[in-house]
Amino acid sequence: MPALIPGLTAESQIAVSFRGYNITNAGKTRELLSHPGIGPRLNYWLEEADALVKKLFGKTCHLRQSILDQRPSDLSTYVEDLAMIVAVELAQWEHMLELLGEHRQKIKVVTGYSLGEVTATIVTELFEFAEALQPVLILGQEAAELAPNVCMGILFSRGPALDFEAIQLRCQEITAEGKGVIAISTYLSPNTVLLMGEHATIDRFKEQMADIVPKGTHLRKNPNQWPPLHTPIVLQKHLRDRAAVMLQTATCKNKLPTFPLLSCVTGAVSYNGKNSRRMMTDWVDHPQQLWKTVHYMLEQGIDLVIHLGPEPNIVPATLTRLAENVQDQLDQPSWRGYGLRTFSRWAAHRRWLANLLSRDAVLLRAPYITQVLLEDLLSAELASESI
Repeated sequence: MPALIPGLTAESQIAVSFRGYNITNAGKTRELLSHPGIGPRLNYWLEEADALVKKLFGKTCHLRQSILDQRPSDLSTYVEDLAMIVAVELAQWEHMLELLGEHRQKIKVVTGYSLGEVTATIVTELFEFAEALQPVLILGQEAAELAPNVCMGILFSRGPALDFEAIQLRCQEITAEGKGVIAISTYLSPNTVLLMGEHATIDRFKEQMADIVPKGTHLRKNPNQWPPLHTPIVLQKHLRDRAAVMLQTATCKNKLPTFPLLSCVTGAVSYNGKNSRRMMTDWVDHPQQLWKTVHYMLEQGIDLVIHLGPEPNIVPATLTRLAENVQDQLDQPSWRGYGLRTFSRWAAHRRWLANLLSRDAVLLRAPYITQVLLEDLLSAELASESI
């Protein structure tokens, strides 16, 4: 087995996950530019991204130098950051496949959060690099223009699950007041969602949420600015329809993806070889179904998740939080805790059982999933070679 991939065995079932945009975007790419294995790939894909930005916007872009200079990310660099993230993810994907060798056949599903799904359509050979990224970059620039009036809120309960339907309805009611749009942008877990709202709508929701959420539910505002993709806010600039028009003439291979593609648009393996343009159109304004995506991986018996991209955050954090919460239940000093521990260990090593478990019981597999952040492994490899 490739020594660099912890947790890889002859029986491994692998999921590969690509990250999305964040306020920090370069991660450890700066040091990996000198890595003998991935460095040349990074240089190649960064140059491809530079060329695409130049073609689309007539703007000279030097992503490699920006990474070396540790240029900070903000809304003015949003388009370049999107291009850079996808370029780094593609380089990491190619290097990962080389590391896996024949064990790449153990990849059972490829997924991506937000921008990561765009990368996933490229590596599974549904779209070419430029064809997939062009609409994202052109329309992303306008999505960023909406961000100064948008606030992100993290709504989470420490007790029972949230009533998503009631939350959606309250968002619609506040939106109908005509003082700004508010909507769910991501379903993180049964007790956590991300809201995005214009102007003071997040505050309005907080004032009105007591009758629709469990006691102990909190709403915290994120201080950073985020382009409101995956929400109906983007309809104000007709971004969905314009993306659909661009995708009508984008070269798209009408075939099944080379690896099953687990979509955060639907929370399922929904790309069927005929609907890629529609899926990417829905990507623009549909909320991200991250929880369904995580649950699907558990149901399918995934035991190794390899995270690609610079400084992955959302998916690793979600899986880690889930594993910790389940482990807390397993560690209860009671007969119930003992029974859960026994059942969890049994299920972890009998993947056929995953398809027979109830939707709650399958969560018992969470503590037994190994997560690998490829850039951390490569960084550690580089450090050990320099000693």
